[in-house]
Amino acid sequence: MSILTHIAGWPLIAALLLVVVPRNSRVIIRSVAVLATLVSAVLAIKMFAQFVPGAAGYQFEQQIPWVESLGISYHVGVDGINVGLILMGAIVAFAAALCSFEIQTREKEFYILLLVMTAGILGAFASLDLFFFYFLHELALVPTFIMIGVWGRGEKKNYATFQITLYLSIGALIALIGLIALYIQSGANTFDIPKIIEHAKTYPLATNVQNFIFPLLLFGFGILVSLWPFHSWAPLGYGVAPSPTAMLHAGVLKKFGLYGLIRIALPVLPEAAQSWANILAWLCVGNILYVGWVAMRQRDLNLLIGNSSVAHMGFIFLGIASLNLIGITGAILIMVAHGFLAALTFALTGYIYKQTGTLEISALGGLCRKLPFIGTALLMAAMAGCGLPGFANFVGEATVFFGAWKAFPTVTVIALWGALVIGGIYMTRAIRNILHGPLPEKWNSINDASHVWRKLPYALLLVSLLVFGFWPKLLTDKINPDAQKIVATFAPVKTVVASAVQADNSGVRN
Repeated sequence: MSILTHIAGWPLIAALLLVVVPRNSRVIIRSVAVLATLVSAVLAIKMFAQFVPGAAGYQFEQQIPWVESLGISYHVGVDGINVGLILMGAIVAFAAALCSFEIQTREKEFYILLLVMTAGILGAFASLDLFFFYFLHELALVPTFIMIGVWGRGEKKNYATFQITLYLSIGALIALIGLIALYIQSGANTFDIPKIIEHAKTYPLATNVQNFIFPLLLFGFGILVSLWPFHSWAPLGYGVAPSPTAMLHAGVLKKFGLYGLIRIALPVLPEAAQSWANILAWLCVGNILYVGWVAMRQRDLNLLIGNSSVAHMGFIFLGIASLNLIGITGAILIMVAHGFLAALTFALTGYIYKQTGTLEISALGGLCRKLPFIGTALLMAAMAGCGLPGFANFVGEATVFFGAWKAFPTVTVIALWGALVIGGIYMTRAIRNILHGPLPEKWNSINDASHVWRKLPYALLLVSLLVFGFWPKLLTDKINPDAQKIVATFAPVKTVVASAVQADNSGVRN
């Protein structure tokens, strides 16, 4: 049995086990959830360490036929595209379980949903079958709606639940239509993703078919990722969500759409990808500039971080739109780095909310005096969000900018301005108002993270950002060989286009 099955399976087994545990056994319920996610995280670290960069095919592969007549099978495997995402997802899930101490009501149901969400996320990223790829994403998505609706906070909880359910259901439906169309039109008669990709190399889809399917996947996945202008669900949803839910969804599950574009849409639909690249690049400007400006106007810390998270998605889309090795590698780097960062920031805001009962920036101030550990972690997270060297976010963003400059110099200049100026303004201003200045008297009774278990999730996520920031080769060496295979699918398309242009020019000269 593949280690990937164990990584996704332990949280699911733990969720089933909790069904029979009495609801008043709080210690047992929490311990089972923490232990299951810890096992997944340890196995993911082992898998990441044993992964061999550039090895032929997928590693830790397992395939079990299910519905052979349709070509559906349980098929999991890992390469450079998803190895970092699975590692990041498992670590964030463990951190989210540790941060779930803020949940005080209906804890049994919450931990069951958290574990099901974790299993779905890790299974979706490991899946190499279109059916299970989509099904496991939905398995992770449904608990999100329930957790926000039941354990969310604030007056807008019900509205946010309705909005996030509506947007993400529509996005998932559009993506599903695209995936079904891809299955029908590919001619491979299988849901197996590697076989579909190989078949598309030998028998490329017609241009009109590609131009029909690609926008379905782009906007279906794009809505799930909060691509501008379909982004408004994300800041509000994260603003009212319980911290563990926001950590898992903003940090990990939201990367599903980006991963789907890289894993499926780019290699199977290369002509359409090149046709839509310029449009996608300019849509990124909406994420980076417009949403960045919105973040500058926020007076609630969670809404500021939620908008900042949406803005960072623009950099990933820009790397994908570049369609070159540097840009796609950078996009995957940011996906991993942002997963750690989003989880860290929402975990920290959850702690501050539990202590103060508010996230209104104007009501806070001087918190570093009473929360030295949490305040320092929040300061470091803000600097990582600004792209400070030493954190993994800097490596990813710098790589994306180098890759995007080759394809879209104008968009790259705008994105740089948005990252350096707009992002710097709203992050540093928030840190100044929250952590520094006079301490309001009403916060004299709040307490810092007091012991190792309280500090562990924040320290773990910070260390992950720093490790991949100082040693990015741990990721890039694994990503590059498989990202190169995706980029190679665009070479024949460029050759055909160049030949057509040359023929037209020759005809004009004659």
